[in-house]
Amino acid sequence: MASSFTDLDVYKKCRAFRKEMSAVVKTHFPSEEKYLLRSQILDASRSVTANLAEGHGRFYYQDTVRFCRIARGSLEESMEHLITAYDENYITSEELKSFKSRYDGCLKLINGYINYLKRTKRGESDT
Repeated sequence: MASSFTDLDVYKKCRAFRKEMSAVVKTHFPSEEKYLLRSQILDASRSVTANLAEGHGRFYYQDTVRFCRIARGSLEESMEHLITAYDENYITSEELKSFKSRYDGCLKLINGYINYLKRTKRGESDT
């Protein structure tokens, strides 16, 4: 396992996703959404990376997997909020497609990390 959660590819990809979401909500959303959708998107996207970090720090496979599943749920929530932002005309269809592509990459890495942790716990090799 990586010595720091910041070394994990899944963390790096999800962090980039979080930063891009943050930039969009700060520039595209109206002020009346500050404590509504904007806050929900920021919280959900921050939860993805926070849970990856917390799970990594548990040093117990089942706990790490559990926190990865929570991160995956937060990623799903983030995507739903982006769909809502599109429905409210805060982002364009092209921006939504771009986020969907990034979301898909993050989801694939989270699922891969979960599978890696499960195999490692069982003592299976990656080869």
